[in-house]
Amino acid sequence: MSTILEIERAVAQLSPDELAAFRSWFAQFDADAWDCEMEADADAGRLDAFAAEALSELRSGRCTDL
Repeated sequence: MSTILEIERAVAQLSPDELAAFRSWFAQFDADAWDCEMEADADAGRLDAFAAEALSELRSGRCTDL
């Protein structure tokens, strides 16, 4: 399976049980990929400005720490 179209066709042929298993697997796969992206962004400092803004908002009383 090397193309999106081939993957789409394969997924469309899954049984309901196989589709449920695939859906569960993909949700975890996608979450793990997102976690890796966020970690890479944090390590590279791409989130520093957002963190600084959030801390500034907290310190100024415009939000609360839950």
